[in-house]
Amino acid sequence: MTEYNRTQTDYRERCKGRIQRQLEITGRTTTNDELEEMLEQGNPAVFTQGIIMETQQARQTLADIEARHADIIKLKNSIRELHDMFMDMAMLVENQGEMIDRIEYHVEHAVDYVQTATQDTKKALKYQSKARRVSQKA
Repeated sequence: MTEYNRTQTDYRERCKGRIQRQLEITGRTTTNDELEEMLEQGNPAVFTQGIIMETQQARQTLADIEARHADIIKLKNSIRELHDMFMDMAMLVENQGEMIDRIEYHVEHAVDYVQTATQDTKKALKYQSKARRVSQKA
């Protein structure tokens, strides 16, 4: 009979240890008295209720994380697209800059040519008037 009692007590202690570990996994702490009461009642809902609630919270957290991840991916793609646009714009500005430099060069030379042409025209008018005077005297 004592062997039977010892085996039963051993089994009870193992069950109590298992219940305590399961409760620790779910994040609940209990006293020895509460563990004894749970063993007496044999109510598995104590464990499943906490697990179900945690599972629902975990699913909600997972859904939130997945949505956040999708938003981050969209943001990354938008930033990459914006970077590409800035690179294209930089290339266009560089190309336009070269063209503007050439235009500026030609405009500066055109001003010089106009000034030279104006001076040459004034000289030509002087020579023309001198040539008329010389031809009228002769």
